[in-house]
Amino acid sequence: MILINGHPENRIEITDRGLQYGDGLFETIAYRNGQLEYFAQHLSRLVEGCQRLKIAFPVAQQQSLTKEVNAVCRQLNNDAVIKIMVTRGSGGRGYRYQTDMQTSRIISTHSMPIYPDSHQSGITVRLCQQRLAINPTLAGIKHLNRLEQVLARNEWQDDSIVEGLMLDYQDQLIEGTMSNVFLVQNNQLSTAELSGSGIAGIMRQQLIKIADRLSIPLHITSLTIDDLKSADEVFVCNSLIGIWPVTRITDLDMHYSHGPLTQTLQRALTSQNRNA
Repeated sequence: MILINGHPENRIEITDRGLQYGDGLFETIAYRNGQLEYFAQHLSRLVEGCQRLKIAFPVAQQQSLTKEVNAVCRQLNNDAVIKIMVTRGSGGRGYRYQTDMQTSRIISTHSMPIYPDSHQSGITVRLCQQRLAINPTLAGIKHLNRLEQVLARNEWQDDSIVEGLMLDYQDQLIEGTMSNVFLVQNNQLSTAELSGSGIAGIMRQQLIKIADRLSIPLHITSLTIDDLKSADEVFVCNSLIGIWPVTRITDLDMHYSHGPLTQTLQRALTSQNRNA
């Protein structure tokens, strides 16, 4: 199912700035067991992104989007992925935009990806050659410019490698191509500080809250490859996959266990989602 500005449609204007320039944002939301997971948090990040990019997205449009998403969910009979895109709308050629442009809302549904159960106990990852640019204005939000991730993900075709880890141009470990990264050392959690690049994932946000609730020490800090080498446990996360432990990094010839702290967080997340 696809809705564009509340109407069933599967085409956008060729002049839409989301297509022309990547001038917009998106959110990817899991619909599972009849529930839309973390919708309020996704909407909040979308609103923040619009504010950063100066895309008009007033409360009335936020309410329209919420109604449209709920209407889409009522039509679903199975678990699904709901993708929301908000673009600045259609305009003429050139980078300058008109301040009175009509924002576009695009909602589409997709089959929930099916991953092997074994991913819950360990995956193999690699280091990507493609680096992330440093841009504080865009850091954290899910803007439509995802060429860095596209290039990074297509560096390998080996299906046994599930994810790629990405550094920025200052050799800081930031994230995976589709996930955030956490390290465990001495029973303490660390995840990358994202003021310069990367996406502040909704699942990352949830795990930070869970760690606080469980009194697990957590550091949001600069990370490097040396931190990967000294870590006791490593895992990646996002809104669709939850938590996947990393048990091997090919390029570093590093191996990790599916450790106790990662398992604790997996159980806490499962319990939270079950009781939501």
